Amino acid sequence: MAESKLAEVMAELAALEDPKARAVNERHGDDHGVNLGRLRALAKRLKTQQDLASRLWETGDTAARLLALLICRPKAFGRDELDAMLREARTPKVHDWLVNYVVKKNPHAEELRLAWLADADPVVASAGWALTTERVAKKPDGLDLSGLLDIIEARMRDAPERLQWAMNHCLAQIGIEHPEHRARAIGIGERLQVLKDYPTPSGCTSPFAPVWITEMVRRQQDSTAV
Repeated sequence: MAESKLAEVMAELAALEDPKARAVNERHGDDHGVNLGRLRALAKRLKTQQDLASRLWETGDTAARLLALLICRPKAFGRDELDAMLREARTPKVHDWLVNYVVKKNPHAEELRLAWLADADPVVASAGWALTTERVAKKPDGLDLSGLLDIIEARMRDAPERLQWAMNHCLAQIGIEHPEHRARAIGIGERLQVLKDYPTPSGCTSPFAPVWITEMVRRQQDSTAV
């Protein structure tokens, strides 16, 4: 029964393949051709199915893994299982969804955050920084924000792309959420110049930390002034 269900879902995913979506996704390093809105609709219909999620993950197919992350039970995974899954997550979208939709909701998140931050693999380390950014925003008690800024200042400019983005996000979040560290966060961004010239579409906020921090703080102040 389980095998037939897996085959049925894989056939549905194959039917959703769209060459235009694949072309767009491949430009971002993702090797699947399924429109994410349709993928979410399929997940909504399937609802939570942990066993099916595990089987979909085991296929190694990117679209199947994304679907697995939408229908799994985040708290059902063990620490070592999540660590192995992260190291298997070959594409940016699978990596991001695994961290944001599963690891952040798992009881082992803090233990994994600390382990991944210190990992020699920059992609794994980027997951540690993503979890740290979440804590900066939502549960900063116990974090050494000055120490994090020290590491960012020393390492971000020469970090590989995925890790650099994650560290930059953490830098911006510290500056946005913690006024006592804001001037230093902006100063680090200005000195390092990371992502200063990143092409930003009209209407979007630049990922350059000084601009990002200033804009988000302005929005917060405007919302409280109303």
